[in-house]
Amino acid sequence: MLLLISRRSGLIFSLLLSSGFAGMVLFAWPFVNAQTSAIDGVLAQQYFSEAKAASVRDNGSLWKVQLCGPLLFVDPDTRAIAANQGDTGGQLKASDGLFTGLLPADVGIANTATKWGGVHWTMVMWPLPQYRRDRVRLLMHECFHRVQGEIGLSAADTMNSHLDSRDGRIWLQLEWRALERALWQQGQDRGRAVEDALYFRAYRRSLFPEASARENALELNEGLAEYTGLKLSTLSLSEFNMVAASGLRSAAISKPNFVRSFAYMSGPAYGGLLDATDLQWRPSLTARSDLGQLLAAAYKIKLPDLAQAEALRRAQRYDGDEVVALETRWDEQHRTQLAEVRRRFIDGSLLVFPLSADVNYTFNPNAVVAIDDSSTVYEGNVQVTDQWGMLKSTKGVLMTRANGRLVRAQVAAPSDPSIHPFSGDGWSLDLKPEWNLAAGTRAADLIVTERPKN
Repeated sequence: MLLLISRRSGLIFSLLLSSGFAGMVLFAWPFVNAQTSAIDGVLAQQYFSEAKAASVRDNGSLWKVQLCGPLLFVDPDTRAIAANQGDTGGQLKASDGLFTGLLPADVGIANTATKWGGVHWTMVMWPLPQYRRDRVRLLMHECFHRVQGEIGLSAADTMNSHLDSRDGRIWLQLEWRALERALWQQGQDRGRAVEDALYFRAYRRSLFPEASARENALELNEGLAEYTGLKLSTLSLSEFNMVAASGLRSAAISKPNFVRSFAYMSGPAYGGLLDATDLQWRPSLTARSDLGQLLAAAYKIKLPDLAQAEALRRAQRYDGDEVVALETRWDEQHRTQLAEVRRRFIDGSLLVFPLSADVNYTFNPNAVVAIDDSSTVYEGNVQVTDQWGMLKSTKGVLMTRANGRLVRAQVAAPSDPSIHPFSGDGWSLDLKPEWNLAAGTRAADLIVTERPKN
């Protein structure tokens, strides 16, 4: 599953691929003691109450389950915890209406759903947003990730590398512009904008053979989580639509990369437009659902044949020439970025890590560079924990997928592998004793491998 870390105006996610769920959130306060805590216990109790109140108001109407359950806030600097209940192992201690302690070093910190101490938690990083609507939106987003397996929508993490291409970005943003207009309109004007959005969506997917499955998977994961957070933090469908439309308009600026973040925009938009119809769409969702197909059925839309000329004609209604010009310039800059990424993570001497099904990693979803359909660079602060130990990097990590799961990570090789603890350009490695570094498949490469057992 997926576990990420992110401060909602930066994001951090962490992926527990073996557990099958995903989420996001964080924050800071004072409890336990001055050396170990930065969590304000009074605020923590207030935030727990707000999450509970939002769940009670919903009363299972969205997903037929109670969203709020075991919740823990974690300060990423001190690893201090404030929880709304105890764990089964007694690691958390009751303290002034909270349960407090320290999160072990081998557990990734992120806004996510995670299993720790015998409990399936919603984890949120401290500090939370200062405004209640933003807090509730975040809390309910992460609470959805904890229960999504119960409703048949287990998390699937996919990297949509085609959205790091010029054409992918152009037609995604035109879909967003049409969705935004649809959210503001009514009647025939809304119907026409919905049809345009679906045409741009279908045309984009026709250019990239595997796009449909990958995009759908992330929309059903992060898209529905964000829809849930927005639904339970607004008071009416008109307010929901206003916030969702505003998010679509600002996305091109606030989301410099769409590979992992696009669903946070499209999920609420499709959900809001579906809610405006008589279609009972949520109970029928499965892991194979397509929100676009559901919207087409709800609005009785049958798209004409896909053609570039028709897509460009419709794009004129949304300043398509502007999008094309901006993304053409972006593509030129991106080619330079890709060359630098290849130099750092592919062409030079490398240290390679095998990844198991139990890998846990944290990253910023807005700082993801897709090299191709299988290899992705997570820029900035990244932590990877697996059976061999823990890798921390401030300059990114390249990870590779095969057959639907992560199989390998790599960073630049250490300049002197005889110096312990191992470290390199922006990274450090806490390697377990039963593992060491051996010669890799290329001359100058190294690979982390388990020592032979006697």
